[in-house]
Amino acid sequence: MTIRDLATRLGPALTPDPRRVIIKLFVPGEDAALTRTRAAALIDRIMLLGEDQTTEMLQETLRRFGDRHHDLEATFAHHHDLVRHRVPRDVDLSLPARLLVGAYFSHEYAVEGAAVCNPSMVPHPDQSGLRPGQLRVAISLRQIGEGHLSSIGFATALLGPGSALAMADRSGTLSVGCRLRSRHRRDLLAAGLCDGDRDNEVTAAVLRSLPERFDDNDFEDAVARLPADLLTRTSTQPILEEMRRATQSDYAVSFPADLPLHRRVLWPSTAAECNGMEDARFVRVVDQDGTPSYRATYTAYDGRHIRSHLIASDDLRHFEITPMRGPAAVNKGMALFPRPVGGRTLALCRSDGETIGLTALDRHNSWRAPTPLHTPRWDWELIQAGNCGSPIETGSGWLVLTHGVGPMRDYSIGALLLDLHEPHRVIAELPGTLLTSDGAEREGYVPNVVYSCGGLLHGDAVWLPYGASDTRVGFARVPLDTLVGAMRPPGRTAGPPGSPGVHDRR
Repeated sequence: MTIRDLATRLGPALTPDPRRVIIKLFVPGEDAALTRTRAAALIDRIMLLGEDQTTEMLQETLRRFGDRHHDLEATFAHHHDLVRHRVPRDVDLSLPARLLVGAYFSHEYAVEGAAVCNPSMVPHPDQSGLRPGQLRVAISLRQIGEGHLSSIGFATALLGPGSALAMADRSGTLSVGCRLRSRHRRDLLAAGLCDGDRDNEVTAAVLRSLPERFDDNDFEDAVARLPADLLTRTSTQPILEEMRRATQSDYAVSFPADLPLHRRVLWPSTAAECNGMEDARFVRVVDQDGTPSYRATYTAYDGRHIRSHLIASDDLRHFEITPMRGPAAVNKGMALFPRPVGGRTLALCRSDGETIGLTALDRHNSWRAPTPLHTPRWDWELIQAGNCGSPIETGSGWLVLTHGVGPMRDYSIGALLLDLHEPHRVIAELPGTLLTSDGAEREGYVPNVVYSCGGLLHGDAVWLPYGASDTRVGFARVPLDTLVGAMRPPGRTAGPPGSPGVHDRR
């Protein structure tokens, strides 16, 4: 038996569903180099319509699209408000006309129009009504739509008993939730300013005036209290604008309690993530006092820069989003440990782009420069190595599922084992691949890729959701004792003759 045989693939696969749509603001011509706006001309044409025609057109639009979205009229009203500055001041539009304007400035966006991939899996907040041996899980998904724009979606499944896996229905209208004003953290703002080498007299004076948790009004009050000598310096206003942008990266999103998890979408909401929220690695964490909650890291992409951001939630209904600061947070692929180790908050990272590292959060809420754990050395990972989600705690150590990139940009999944009390020590590794793209999994949006953002332990087995060629999501399962038994101390390429599951691909 080879290493590849260790993980048993399970069905069914989860494929992109083009019926999963949200409504976005649509401004005609905004992507073209025009000397005049098309938005004003469109509103002029709508105003020329008679009242009966306006009402008829609105009703027909609501008939065609009303069952695909929740409270469509409220969305149309909101989109009208966003463009009403284009309506002449002396014109008072009727309610049907305002809603029709909103309809013309709206369009549907299929969040999974291109692909669904790169899942993570955590225990669901609701474990009611289950049979013995079952676990209800929440699965986060990277959804990719038109323009390669990524958002975070969810699915629900039942694991067990045994190797059974059943996906829950994913139908129904989607919601991007209600964005809430967030109370910012002074320590995170300070850490971000240090990242950008912005520790100066202006930033120090503003930070000194802010409470530990502050809102936008508190920030402007602190600016107003700046001494005139600082406020009038030519460099002060650009510094203050940079501080404002930094605080705008914090926000919160809330969903109705009766909206099922699979209908919730975390949609890009700030400039830092305007080109996508990618590869969320969710984990159920337990704080120092034993309180459970959920955390996730994800990659925020603005079209030029990437950065790790953090999602915090007690119930997967209310989400608080903040940037992560420090040397370890400058690249993709951070993954949090599910609990403190030795009193420290730890995470895996890949800050240099190719090495799995271990980082800790310091007292200033900055993620320290990482300690290298595993450098690419096997043939299937010579381009880069990284984690496949948060470490899984076992009696043998911290199990880290890894990904590696080999020739022809072929992605595979492997595994490491870290010491339970000293996780900077790698005590074992899988001397080959646990999972490699095979058959139809090799074909897709990005060929030859298997990639996961996190599995879990249930019923003495590791359950692994994985993206296949950045197109669909598959599932695999491997008994924990089989996986650990196939691992070897670092540096050993094979076990004794006849050892099960050992395969040297070098």
